[in-house]
Amino acid sequence: MSGGASSLATPDAGSDVEERVLFRTCPLCEAACGLEITVQGERVEKIRGDRSHVLSRGFVCPKAFALAELHEDPDRLRRPLVKRGGHHVEVGWEEAYAEVESGLMPLVEEYGRDSIGVYLGNPNVHNHGAFLYLPAVLESLGTTNRYSSSTVDQMPRHVSAGLMFGSPFAMAVPDLDHTDFLLLLGTNPFESNGSLCTAPDFPRRMRAIRERGGRVVVVDPRRTRTARAADEHVSIRPGADALLLVAMIQVVLEADLCDWSRLGAFVKDLEVMAEAVSAFRPEQVADRCGVTAARIRALAVGFASAERAAIHGRMGIHASAFGTLASWAVDVLSIVTGNLDRPGGTLFPSAAHSVPMGGPSGPGFETGRWKSRVRGLPETLGEFPVSTLADEILIPGAGQVRGLLTVAGNPALSTPHAGRLETALEALDFMVSVDIYLNETTRHADVILPPPSALERSHYDVVYTSLAVRNFAHYAGATFEAKGPAESEILAKLALIFGGDGATADPSRVDEMLIQRVLEGYVSDASSPVYGRAVQDLRAETGGRGGPDDLLDVMLRMGPYGDAFGRRAGGLSLARLEAHPHGIDLGPLAPRLPELLATPSSRIELAPPTILSDLERLEGERVERVGSGLLLVGRRDIRSNNSWMHNLPSLVSGASRSVLHVHPEDAARVGVEDGEEVIVASRVGRVRVVAKLTDEVMPGVVSLPHGWGHDRSYMRMDVARSHAGVNANLLTDCRLIDPSSGNGVLNGISVSLLPARESSRA
Repeated sequence: MSGGASSLATPDAGSDVEERVLFRTCPLCEAACGLEITVQGERVEKIRGDRSHVLSRGFVCPKAFALAELHEDPDRLRRPLVKRGGHHVEVGWEEAYAEVESGLMPLVEEYGRDSIGVYLGNPNVHNHGAFLYLPAVLESLGTTNRYSSSTVDQMPRHVSAGLMFGSPFAMAVPDLDHTDFLLLLGTNPFESNGSLCTAPDFPRRMRAIRERGGRVVVVDPRRTRTARAADEHVSIRPGADALLLVAMIQVVLEADLCDWSRLGAFVKDLEVMAEAVSAFRPEQVADRCGVTAARIRALAVGFASAERAAIHGRMGIHASAFGTLASWAVDVLSIVTGNLDRPGGTLFPSAAHSVPMGGPSGPGFETGRWKSRVRGLPETLGEFPVSTLADEILIPGAGQVRGLLTVAGNPALSTPHAGRLETALEALDFMVSVDIYLNETTRHADVILPPPSALERSHYDVVYTSLAVRNFAHYAGATFEAKGPAESEILAKLALIFGGDGATADPSRVDEMLIQRVLEGYVSDASSPVYGRAVQDLRAETGGRGGPDDLLDVMLRMGPYGDAFGRRAGGLSLARLEAHPHGIDLGPLAPRLPELLATPSSRIELAPPTILSDLERLEGERVERVGSGLLLVGRRDIRSNNSWMHNLPSLVSGASRSVLHVHPEDAARVGVEDGEEVIVASRVGRVRVVAKLTDEVMPGVVSLPHGWGHDRSYMRMDVARSHAGVNANLLTDCRLIDPSSGNGVLNGISVSLLPARESSRA
């Protein structure tokens, strides 16, 4: 959808309130599309794509038009809620903060800081205030029981990047606008708008590849919208992507199709890696993949022979039993064919706020610095797999989680074995949630602290500019004045409470602490352009906006394009971004190796011990007998990203998307008819759902979208409850994880299927 507009409200007759046209970035998915918003008074009149935005050029998807519905949603919380006598009641902010202190701090005093768990949800990365202030909360609380949506989403990508490049944030993206061959695995950007790849109007960019004579191949067990628009769709058994990719690497090495002209000097342990993959010939993996050996070889040769080839894998390969290995193989395939860190291949973005990641050598990356209490699962990036959160709450013993803080997350719907986690939430002594809704998770909370709407805060994409297919920066102030404390202020208050300063402490203390700490780091660094300058002088030069925007100003000024507080003429600052409401184009992606490498060897580590161990595990998987049951995979829809979007009428209109896709062959085998209710069962649970027969899934595979299941009592999400659907995570198994990263396995879950009319046999 390009340049579309949506009229969302009509002003009162005779209104003399002046219309304003404002520009901002849509915060509802990873595409970072620019919006043109017409407002009158406190009402949104119209939303359309910003045709002058430096990256999106007018493209928007249907989610953008729902921003006004979100802002005006009567179910969205405006005041804190505290549970009294089993029911939530509105209270003032001072009372709510006092309740947090009186509820959580006694648990800390009696049982220690690890008795409090923290769960962080996906919306935090769409909000620079939350993203920049959450570290203060975590540091102040001091618990090792940290969890987030990353371990049901993207942790394998961080681990593989950390092992290979030394930084878990060194993640290359496909150079879509210059490539000749695009290989996509387990990703459906026509619906998701791209993930870990910020690329507004992905369909147009894909069409452009084909129009300039290039080729697009999609590997997926479903014939998605993206697959239908590609030159070739390769159906693959769920969970077999790592086998396919490693076999492709083996073909490239064996056929001597490698290109070391640029990267040869930067790699380590090539021979070790080559030996480790040598057993994975296409003929040995074809049956497990469901892809013929000839097709695997042709795909490998085609990728290696293209002048410029780019590859990208996402949820379908990450949320699997070999997610880290598949992510590693994506980069290795780019490396051996000479396509990593080159135009038209995959490149590392350089965001305006970023700091150099590499140097002469780095400390490298490690996981497992501590382990979870119950299952002994290793820590990764400071957190445990969310698949074990219920264990830590339900199983008694020293270190048991008795209190919980959730921030912008709904783990009752979004994490494996959700039914067990809901039982665990009921067992908590005290729970606090920072959230805009009383939903499936927060209904268990004793205190809910609601931040303002997305239109009541400023916006800068800290995360997604770091993953963009072209370097850019865009900042927007708040569209409307906030009616309550900003999210950063709420988090600052929590940090002060957890640090022992009490509920009445001034949150501006945290503002100053954070900015002071960053400035002190710069002035004490001999390589910094502000080395030796007085912190107070630099602080006086920041914008004076307060909160996260002052911190953002420092980051922009000290970033790769920044003015370094006057040392670089014409450089970036927040004031300069404010003067460019459509954003600033910072140019195409460019090679960044070896400068960003942070490994001890200062080279790309091709054969980390973790990966070699995983290859041994994969080889054992390769010889296992293929079962005859059905495998469950997820599904995306362009109108749905997170579960809270289901309370917005325009995003749930039309036919229900919470249906089970079943191949006609499988339906005939188990006696299921199109449109009838069926029972899907796994080791951990069962759901009743309507079946839709379609050949868009390969035989042996069924598909159910995530984020639904809004049938819980005592929620304040009326629209969502009227479009309840079923929760796919009642079927996913908390015992199944990718051991290298701790990521939950959400794809390739073994399930059975039968008509609901025969439920007595279930």
